[in-house]
Amino acid sequence: MNELINIEKTMKNLNSRGFDASYFSTGKEAVDYIASQLNGETIGFGGSKTVESLGLFETLGEDNTVYWHWKQEKDEALKNSADAEVYITSANAIAQTGEIINIDGIGNRVASTLYGKKKVYFLIGTNKIMDDFDKALWRARNVASPLNARRFKTNTPCAKGELKCHDCNSPDRICRSLVVLWEKMMRMEKVEVVIIDEELGF
Repeated sequence: MNELINIEKTMKNLNSRGFDASYFSTGKEAVDYIASQLNGETIGFGGSKTVESLGLFETLGEDNTVYWHWKQEKDEALKNSADAEVYITSANAIAQTGEIINIDGIGNRVASTLYGKKKVYFLIGTNKIMDDFDKALWRARNVASPLNARRFKTNTPCAKGELKCHDCNSPDRICRSLVVLWEKMMRMEKVEVVIIDEELGF
């Protein structure tokens, strides 16, 4: 774990904003915890290398109805994920001051963290925790988004050139929305940040 990261401070500040927060040393412990919390639910998944690397779709599919456009027919899975009561994704960055930041292209991922869900879980590695809001925003724009653009082989400056946001207007641009959760959205039962002491995702 990055020695500059204060997990206790991060969790305290997330709690003060209405978010639940939990911490696990390994991805397996986090997966076991999530599986213990969800049984007989309808669960949607947002695009996330973190979630994919943990095998959560397969694990939760044993006792729940799960939808993910990375694993199933895209259009139908997107619709079913939007209608699900529980949503699981990651974040591009978390600030130790408690803000959760995501950048999105289609909008399905951020939309489902804002409205219509009973429970939302953000699974993040400690590599995504930054000192404050400004640094977390910088990470989302200049680390996570360019790496995702390269993964999708987009025709954008960040994918082909210097690893940073060029604020381009390319038709392939995947950075089309920025969502900051300052506090848990109203009418949601639970929004939990599950912190894993591993380097996960982008």
